[in-house]
Amino acid sequence: MSVSVTVISPQGEVCTMITKKYSEFLPGMQSAEELVARVDGLSRSVDLLRAGVENEVQRDLTVAVAEFTELKQQLEQDTLVLSILKKLQEFDTALKEYNTALLEKRYIEAAQQLEKARSSLKTLESRKGFELKILKALRTELTVQTQNMLYHLGEEWQKLAVWKLPSSKETIGPESVMHSELHLCTLPSKEEEIAGPPVASVLQAFAVLGELHTKLKTFGKLLLKYILKPLISYPFLQPFVEEQSDVVILKFKSEKPDLDHSSPVEVFDKIKFILEVLHKYLLNVPVEQCVEDKKECRVTLAELLGDMIWEELSDCLIQNCLVNSIPTNSSKLEQYIEVIKSTEEFEKALKKMQFLKGDTTDLLKYARNVNSHFANKKCQDVIVAARNLMTSEIHNTVKITPDSSVALPKLPDPGSGDHVKMQKTSKLPNEMVNLENDSKLSQYTFSLPTCRISASVEKLMELAYQTLLETTASTDQCCIQLFYSVRNIFQLFYDVVPTYHKENLQKLPQLAAIHHNNCMYIAHHLLTMGHQFRYRLTNILCDGAATFVDLVPGFRRLGMECFLAQMRVQKGEILERLSSARNFSNMDDEENYSAANKAIRQVLHQLKRLGKVWQDVLPVNVYCKAMGTLLNTALSEIVTRIAALEDISAEDADRLYSLCRIMVEEGPQVFTPLPEEDKNKKYQEEVPVYVQKWMMFKELMIILQANLQEIVDQWADGKGPLAAEFSPAEVKSLIRALFQNTERRAAALAKIK
Repeated sequence: MSVSVTVISPQGEVCTMITKKYSEFLPGMQSAEELVARVDGLSRSVDLLRAGVENEVQRDLTVAVAEFTELKQQLEQDTLVLSILKKLQEFDTALKEYNTALLEKRYIEAAQQLEKARSSLKTLESRKGFELKILKALRTELTVQTQNMLYHLGEEWQKLAVWKLPSSKETIGPESVMHSELHLCTLPSKEEEIAGPPVASVLQAFAVLGELHTKLKTFGKLLLKYILKPLISYPFLQPFVEEQSDVVILKFKSEKPDLDHSSPVEVFDKIKFILEVLHKYLLNVPVEQCVEDKKECRVTLAELLGDMIWEELSDCLIQNCLVNSIPTNSSKLEQYIEVIKSTEEFEKALKKMQFLKGDTTDLLKYARNVNSHFANKKCQDVIVAARNLMTSEIHNTVKITPDSSVALPKLPDPGSGDHVKMQKTSKLPNEMVNLENDSKLSQYTFSLPTCRISASVEKLMELAYQTLLETTASTDQCCIQLFYSVRNIFQLFYDVVPTYHKENLQKLPQLAAIHHNNCMYIAHHLLTMGHQFRYRLTNILCDGAATFVDLVPGFRRLGMECFLAQMRVQKGEILERLSSARNFSNMDDEENYSAANKAIRQVLHQLKRLGKVWQDVLPVNVYCKAMGTLLNTALSEIVTRIAALEDISAEDADRLYSLCRIMVEEGPQVFTPLPEEDKNKKYQEEVPVYVQKWMMFKELMIILQANLQEIVDQWADGKGPLAAEFSPAEVKSLIRALFQNTERRAAALAKIK
């Protein structure tokens, strides 16, 4: 059997695969070529379509848009013209209806039509880029009609409220105010009855036109000036109403008042009466047509007028009524509750009439704050009274003795602080109490010595004590204010009196002495014044603050400085007079002796005059010290001048002795502190106590008449009376001037050492 085997070569397999792939590829390629052909066709169609749109449709669209824009602008213009024509029609209609309403005296409707016309005109004027020449004419017409409306309303208003006032040339005063009248129309005419209440119609029309505020403001000013304020200021004015057929007249009548100032209760009743009349016949009108906000449509004319005049009216009530009603004494504060209640009732009545809103006003706050106002008024009155006393004449005096005292007020029983001190004292052992010395001080030990002070200063101290007494019954705040007002009195005295009376204090010795006494008198009382009231004041002041002791040194210094300044003036005058004595030299010359004698006489005259003006004014001890100091100044100057002489002849010595004898004989006579002559001898005999150079002066007189031996005996080896007053050099100088240079003089000089 035979087997056949076919052998396929590799090249043949490759060819077979290529043929297979080609047969599969060929249909796809043909399909793609067809698609390409179709795409090319579509592309050409699109190009043709685009070309058609760009060439034909776009052109038609542009034309259509242009036509649309033109039509839109035309529509807007036509709409604007139509709206303007409509506003012009509204303006014209409003003016026609206004004229009709005005003729029929329907003032509210007429005013509303004017406002509509004004609104239409504002709309026309607001159109930018569209101006009409007619607008100017319309504006003029509207202004003319508005003024015409206001004129008619003004005429009606003058019929409703007529003022009859005093001549403008007259000064506003009680007599001229009596002629002020306000006439209020009460009955409308038949035509007005149809249109509604005349007051409401006229005033609401004013409100619509925006002129109500001006009218009410003018009315309010007249009401305040000629009715309300005079009622507050003049207590004799009494308002009353005179009713006639168609008018109510507000008038004044005069009644004799009980007091210079009306009480707040009376004033409130008068004001309330006036406002009730106005509310009934004029102001009880709601302002409904003048505002668009519904919340405000019930505002009445009374409320509007109240807003305008209340602040000024309440200030006038406070300053001219409530201020005068503030008590001047703390005991009357409880009675002031009636004033507070009447103020509350007054405001309540005004709120009911809608003159006031619901808030508490300054008037009621002022009335309720009476304690503070009482303290302020009291302090002010105290300071004013004190200053008037300080600026009054100083020379009107009263005599103060150790037995006299300020009329002290009767103080309450001691407070708890005193009881505490008494309890502490009672706990001391009995044996400590027994250690007390049996001898006691005089009751006058700490008293002010007899002298004269200004009557005004005595009243000033009484004012201070009375004010401190007020503090014991006052509230804490009032107590503090009054206490420091008393301190302010004395601080004011310290500043005012030396300045206000400066010229007189410098020129008049008596006033300087009185001022010295015044200051010492005040300082004397200030030492204990705080202690007397310490436990009757508020607790804040009881802790050591209630004191006047810190003012004492200042017052003592004030009195001393003034008096010492006057002493310096008097010393200067004494020295000036003695300077004309020609140094007491060459007394053998009649002219020199006459000049020296005149100088001595002038000094004595000056001292005697001072002694008289200070007599019964200064305390005796101060008087004697002052006169002693001035006399000592004169004696010291004379001694110095004589001791300085280099040559004294026997005749000179005799004449110098005679001049010195005048001083010794008449000098003590200037000591007259008391009006009773027999009582002054005691002080005249005590001249050496007050005049430091008195013994020196008498020793000088001895030297002028003594011989050398007598001078040496007076020296007594530095232990004699002469040595007690003069130095060795001074004695030697006098010996050389009195005696010639001899051996006896040399021996005497040798013993003076």
